Amino acid sequence: MMSDMDKHVTFRNGQQVCPLGQGTYQMGRRRNEEIQALRRGIDLGLTLIDTAEMYGTEDLVGEAVRDCRERAFIVSKVLPSNASYEGTKRACERSLMRLGTDYIDLYLLHWIGHYPFSETVRALVELQQEGKIRQWGMSNLDVDDMEHILSLPHGKDCAANQVLYNLKDRGIEYDLISWSEQHGIPVMAYTPLGEGRLRNHKTLIEIARRHDATSTQIMLAWVMRTQNVIAIPKASSIAHVEENVRSLDISLTEEDLHDIDKAFPAPTHKVRLAGW
Repeated sequence: MMSDMDKHVTFRNGQQVCPLGQGTYQMGRRRNEEIQALRRGIDLGLTLIDTAEMYGTEDLVGEAVRDCRERAFIVSKVLPSNASYEGTKRACERSLMRLGTDYIDLYLLHWIGHYPFSETVRALVELQQEGKIRQWGMSNLDVDDMEHILSLPHGKDCAANQVLYNLKDRGIEYDLISWSEQHGIPVMAYTPLGEGRLRNHKTLIEIARRHDATSTQIMLAWVMRTQNVIAIPKASSIAHVEENVRSLDISLTEEDLHDIDKAFPAPTHKVRLAGW
């Protein structure tokens, strides 16, 4: 089984990744099984693995990629409470130790805290210059805050923004997705399955039937329907990983998208960014 690597998202530095990644939030309960699942995902082309110092899964990720580090694209995050200039640098060093690697592919500010963006970005830029991170970005930032980031020295190097996005949480479609496309900043969608609550929705079941697929695969295909969005569902078993990867081969029709919009309407006004 191979994922469709004709599909990819390109970062500002030219790095390309599959638009389907692997999330690790709330993992660690079945460590061996989860490590095998992450490795299976990498074998299938799902090389982007998302973690954070808050998740407590960096050591798990590090173990999973130990024998294939050059194939993996690791994303981690600094907590806002640690995101001062010095604190960001120290947090990154701790993450590198837990991951057992010399560099992090993409390092994000997890959400907005009380430290000025300028402090955090200055540290991120220096970490990048030192080779400890390849790229840096943000998480849970709306358009106005992203504009602020881009206005800072080296701010236009911001490589990504990770936000909540699924069929029930479509607020970012009002302006953030189009703004991100215009600025060449990929959007990473966390909780793309809505924590699994939507799987039994009759509209999704019907669309899945049309494609000989599962509701999960339809939801993921929908999140990834635009070129600039990366979905990072949690996949704590090999079976889930193999189910998820088949979503890359699904092309939703106009009828599918119409039915989805009817069941899960797109925003018609600005919606406060959901998340942390």
